Amino acid sequence: MKFLNKRVQSIKPSGIRKFFDIANEIEGVISLGVGEPDFDTPWHIREEAIYSIQKGKTFYTANSGLIELREEISKYIARNNNDIFYDPKSEVLVTVGGSEAIDLAFRATLEQGDEVIYTEPCYVSYLPCIQLEGGVPVPISLKEENNFRLTAKELEAAITPKTKAIILSFPNNPTGAIMEKEDLEAIAEVILKYDLMVITDEIYSELSYSDKPHYSIISIPGMRERTVYINGFSKSYAMTGWRLGYCAGPEYLIKEMTKIHQFAIMTATTASQYAGIEALKNGAKDVALMAESYNQRRRLLLSELRRMGLTCFEPLGAFYVFPNISAFGLTSEEFATRLVQEEKVAVVPGTAFGESGEGFIRISYAYSIDSLKEALVRIERFISRL
Repeated sequence: MKFLNKRVQSIKPSGIRKFFDIANEIEGVISLGVGEPDFDTPWHIREEAIYSIQKGKTFYTANSGLIELREEISKYIARNNNDIFYDPKSEVLVTVGGSEAIDLAFRATLEQGDEVIYTEPCYVSYLPCIQLEGGVPVPISLKEENNFRLTAKELEAAITPKTKAIILSFPNNPTGAIMEKEDLEAIAEVILKYDLMVITDEIYSELSYSDKPHYSIISIPGMRERTVYINGFSKSYAMTGWRLGYCAGPEYLIKEMTKIHQFAIMTATTASQYAGIEALKNGAKDVALMAESYNQRRRLLLSELRRMGLTCFEPLGAFYVFPNISAFGLTSEEFATRLVQEEKVAVVPGTAFGESGEGFIRISYAYSIDSLKEALVRIERFISRL
């Protein structure tokens, strides 16, 4: 034990993986816990990776990634974010999934004691990544009555002289909440007032079901210069196992993040990068078809959960619903544990995403309609007994 890092020892394992492991040990379980698309990676994307291997393109790429991929990333960001341009040579970095980009952003910027504001419930990696770099995590508990959106008032109340950065994650995992242009403009004023850095994780940007298109904070004047924009291929292109993500930002930030990436990782997998080029060039139709299917599942789950009497705000992004189960007198952990034991349906307790997730469970609808329908039958049977 004396050889272990105390900071690492203090970090709790992922609550998502805990229930994923439980589900794997139970025969006949329907697992709605892991946020992984049930679609295969589109064939033309797989084929491009296979072709690159067949052609012997198996060597290291530049540390920042293939220039062709960085060029496509730059084009993608521009066409989806009001022509905001990032220089592919100096302002774009290809990473091993979006998770590496999150880690790099913190490692490149945080000093011991720097405070980082983040919103809860949230993706499980933010808190430990802040802690690993000696930063001080400052959570803001978002409220169901506000549709889990961050307000300027909440943000300003959390800022202290030690605040260095804020991390945004919309569309959100686990709630499915989104932030619209007006919401982001309000918090941008606060960010500029206190001169904060921004990390925006937009891995679910293609999965938005609002009447309004997804809007990124980088489109607001004054934000691009202080923001690390993070995205990837896992969710929108069904490429979780390819481990391919990216970040874009001001040259001075990307330069330091690349330095860490260079020594710790070196490069993202070459075949995955060729697949990424094909995805960005020709994958828009695939994304649209998958998003349409997710939206159908979203509407089914929302309608059925409400019919059962579960309170559930309408999620307008990602592929999760976040129903409120507090009326049953069980903690989130107790509810999820009993559900998987008694009805063989695995969901994730809201507390896996922070203390403010208590009273909620996360259900992923990145699964087939048939699986969802059977799971709903079992969930209704379970709550009728409660």
